[in-house]
Amino acid sequence: MTSIQQAGSVQETYRLMKERLRDMVPEAELYAKAEIAFEINRIKKEKNAVILGHNYMEAALYHSIPDYVGDSLGLSRIAAESQADRIVFCGVRFMAETAKILNPNRMVLLPARVAGCSLASSITADDVRRLKAKYPGVPVVTYINTYADVKAETDICCTSANAVHIVNQLNSDVVICLPDEFLAKNVARETGKKVIMPSDAFSGNAGKDSMIVWDGKCEVHEQFTVADIESVRRQFPDTVVMAHPECPPEVVEASDYSGSTTAMVDFVSASKAKRFLLLTECSMSDNIQAENPDKEMLGLCSVRCPHMNEITLEDTLICLREDKYQIELDEEIRIKAKRSLDRMLEMS
Repeated sequence: MTSIQQAGSVQETYRLMKERLRDMVPEAELYAKAEIAFEINRIKKEKNAVILGHNYMEAALYHSIPDYVGDSLGLSRIAAESQADRIVFCGVRFMAETAKILNPNRMVLLPARVAGCSLASSITADDVRRLKAKYPGVPVVTYINTYADVKAETDICCTSANAVHIVNQLNSDVVICLPDEFLAKNVARETGKKVIMPSDAFSGNAGKDSMIVWDGKCEVHEQFTVADIESVRRQFPDTVVMAHPECPPEVVEASDYSGSTTAMVDFVSASKAKRFLLLTECSMSDNIQAENPDKEMLGLCSVRCPHMNEITLEDTLICLREDKYQIELDEEIRIKAKRSLDRMLEMS
């Protein structure tokens, strides 16, 4: 990836992208994207910008302009430590907000007007306050896939990579885990806690070793089913199935491996298996395939995240050229949200 960023011409950028992506992008489209990528990398140096790319970015973007790629936890650490004048976050809004929370003196840019998230929109700060009032003193663990005002009401954030580790460290009989129902249920299974849904939680029915969860879901991960896994295994018995922890618990249990996006990238690279089914946003299958040409990724490519797909090379160029779509946060909310993120980073 570094060699593409250092390319001295559009032609060289195109050649290097072609070597990496092979036939994933049509020839004419790839040359047009190479022109944009070359210009982004040129302006990035002029403006002392750093570009962070989430694992769900389209392959032509992911493999051409980010200085760092990874999952929410890894990119949060990088955002917190960045000394660049500008942080361009190729991900969705809550990720760019997280960068601004952790590094408020840097300009943070999101290359889209909205780039929201169904999961982040499933809960409000008032919802969290109501739960806290019902269960005073019970620790609130909030998934990083939330907006700043929700993070501000929580005790500690988590990601799919560290959620189990954080809940285990809290040593609390009762934990409030928000807002992803499926992630919380998967964590509850691994930590031995009984799941309490919102209707029961507000009735005060949480007892010992309980996890109070919310009913938020990712509109991508909730679509995967056990039938998908069974269908693939009938056709390709040697397939290794990997599921993101945001998938329904029965899907995670039927899979061979479950982990964060970065954990799944590492798993494929280290595995001797040759064929994989990745149950998450399917752009990530292309990105893994590009880095592991000797392995085959079976993609359920009708399952796309419309919010991640708002981030394009074209809009990233406009964003960087014009300093467009800057992230701004209320300072009181930012400070409160930072406490929950700082605690997460300390405990990870």
